[in-house]
Amino acid sequence: MTIHKLDLRGVACPMNFVKTQLFLDKLASGEQVEVVLDQGEPAQSVSKSVVQEGHLLEENQLMDGGLCRLLIRKA
Repeated sequence: MTIHKLDLRGVACPMNFVKTQLFLDKLASGEQVEVVLDQGEPAQSVSKSVVQEGHLLEENQLMDGGLCRLLIRKA
């Protein structure tokens, strides 16, 4: 299965969640998206919000350069 990619480095809250949700809306149930965003509040906010929306957060990985990688499976 293809893992879609979404780069949200430098995108401020709450726009990073809005862009993630709009991207997820285009996917079929069960598809995955890899979201790369800034560590700290952006990563925490998006990971918490997608779970609240019913999606599955499969990975939350810190990366070099102050970035975070989230792997989300659409509900």
